Amino acid sequence: MPELWAGTDAGKAAHHCTVIDADGTKVLSRRVPNNEAELLELIGNVLALAEDDLVTWAVDLNAGGAVLLIALLTSHGQRLLCIPGRTVHHASHSY
Repeated sequence: MPELWAGTDAGKAAHHCTVIDADGTKVLSRRVPNNEAELLELIGNVLALAEDDLVTWAVDLNAGGAVLLIALLTSHGQRLLCIPGRTVHHASHSY
């Protein structure tokens, strides 16, 4: 499978993660409670979909509710980008 992109809308109690492939096809969309076991399961599922290919993760927060997700992704050696909500808001006007 080609490179995957996993975008996460982070919240306090739960996150929503959508994964797309290089063609922009949605391959996974899931709401995940903000706890270690559920987040590790999500990371494992996404990595399995990638079949050892590259996954780029993006999250809209770099503090607060996103801290556990960020810690787990970095501890698993994942490429992580932080795209602030303000940037997402401005970009959405171009669609």
